[in-house]
Amino acid sequence: MELKTRKEMDAAYQWDLSPIFPDQAAWEKAYAAAAQAVDAVGALAGTLGASSAQMKAGLDTIYETLQAVERVYLYASLLKNSDNGDAEYQRMEGMAMNLYVAMSTKCAFVDPEILALPEETLRAYMEDPALASYRHILEDTNRARAHTLDEQGERLLAMLSDAAGTPDNCFTMLESVDMEFPVIRSEQGEEVRLTHGNYALFRVSADQRVRKEAFEAYHGTFQNYLNTIAALYAGSVKLDDYYTRARGYDSACARALFASNVPLSVYDSLVEAVHGGLGTMKQYLQLRKKVLGLSELNMYDLYCPMVENIDLHLTFEEARELVFAATAPLGEEYHALLQRAFDERWIDVYENKGKTTGAFSCGVYGVHPYVLMNFAGTLEDAFTLAHELGHSMHSYFSDHAQDFANHDYRILVAEVASTVNEVLLTKYLLKTEQDPRRRAYILNHFLEGFRTTVYRQTLFAEFERKAHELYQQGEPLTAEVLNRLYRELNDLYYEGAVNNPLQDVEWARIPHFYTAFYVYQYATGFCSAVAIANRILETGDASDYLKFLATGGSMYPIDELKIAGVDLTSPETVGSALQVFQESLDELKSVLETLD
Repeated sequence: MELKTRKEMDAAYQWDLSPIFPDQAAWEKAYAAAAQAVDAVGALAGTLGASSAQMKAGLDTIYETLQAVERVYLYASLLKNSDNGDAEYQRMEGMAMNLYVAMSTKCAFVDPEILALPEETLRAYMEDPALASYRHILEDTNRARAHTLDEQGERLLAMLSDAAGTPDNCFTMLESVDMEFPVIRSEQGEEVRLTHGNYALFRVSADQRVRKEAFEAYHGTFQNYLNTIAALYAGSVKLDDYYTRARGYDSACARALFASNVPLSVYDSLVEAVHGGLGTMKQYLQLRKKVLGLSELNMYDLYCPMVENIDLHLTFEEARELVFAATAPLGEEYHALLQRAFDERWIDVYENKGKTTGAFSCGVYGVHPYVLMNFAGTLEDAFTLAHELGHSMHSYFSDHAQDFANHDYRILVAEVASTVNEVLLTKYLLKTEQDPRRRAYILNHFLEGFRTTVYRQTLFAEFERKAHELYQQGEPLTAEVLNRLYRELNDLYYEGAVNNPLQDVEWARIPHFYTAFYVYQYATGFCSAVAIANRILETGDASDYLKFLATGGSMYPIDELKIAGVDLTSPETVGSALQVFQESLDELKSVLETLD
């Protein structure tokens, strides 16, 4: 069955963007006003250092303008994500991106001008109560003194930002719009066009023939474009390296972590801890092979449930009720906000032609967050719904507790709130389900979530770091080199499984690689979320967690997590989570024995 166009879909399951702008005419008017405000920002150059009062006035104007630009951009971006092939949406998003770049360019003077002040003078300004809203921002700017260029240098880097998005944009257009997958046969023998959305269904099929056919068709299509994708990814790595060298960092990884004031030891200890837990992963793969009755475990056998004939197909409405029930420990205020998300159409639910694949949440300051999904009716989709709404609640609480300058939380904590919801959903299902087959299914699902979020994302993190290191050492990032690197990591992480040749190209389909050193935070976020969810369920008190959700970007993320009772600088956080993986695996083994 071919995908429907956007206009053919039921609008009741599409997000309502009118709270951002009632119509395109209002957007055009706001765009013009924002463009005019951006033009005026340049006149502030040379005024920020005159006094603390002048600095406040200038920063107020800058952030008011940035808020206007962001709203214009997010409206256009959300429209484009709903149908990347729509020429009008492409035009609007392109205009808005150009405005963002213009704003960035106009503001290139800000950090150099602030840092031109002697540190003692800047710290004296920061003591002015009128600058209280900007204190953390100014502290962070001062922390980056060694990596901030002069005004001309910052301006040149800002001017490059639009062009720097080309690898990511080209990849999105290739895989979301231009790339077409072949027709495969379903379990019933019917011919079905493979898509990003239904691939997630086919890879969990109980029929190995379907899993294999979907795997080969999906990855085979990426292989057809492998040299192009390798060139795009290499271009992204080159840009990362360029910014790294321009700003004087030791490595692209160090630059990425510096932004959130995260020590490299957090990254290193994650990899080290996960390597220490690979023995448990090997046990899990052995159990999967045994339960599925396979002579060999292929990479396309990793996602299907070990327990068959469990009807857990869900409507969107059923998934919604599950999320409501599972997040009840978070309190009435949280529940009321979830209700608004459904009643006010914050969520774009189903896949349509040209729609961005996967799922995301996007906060819109002064309005409310939005969620994009490609709901296909699986239990995994219920977990995705819980996950993205976790992001949305984080955005909502932060937006309403913080002013615009401090509302945006850092990437390190970005996956915590979303994963807390996933863990709560797992705990709820295990608590309410008594049937041993269903319990086994849910435990298997939790272990799979752990595998894909902690082990798999750490594998991705290693791939990113090694790819950047290879380029820094002068190694061209060809398709062959990237395939070989990915194969070596799969051999390490999935010892005992057959590493199919087409698995080597999986790196080519991961969009997050175009935002370098993002994915490790899925793993640290999951480990943090396990600790937070357990604490909430044990104490019955979510108040510290809700305080954490409201911190936005007003603190460094390591310190924000401490409010919720998590210390990521301690190896114990990851180690304790890996112990939960072992305990859950042991429980699954016990439950499966009762089914024999």
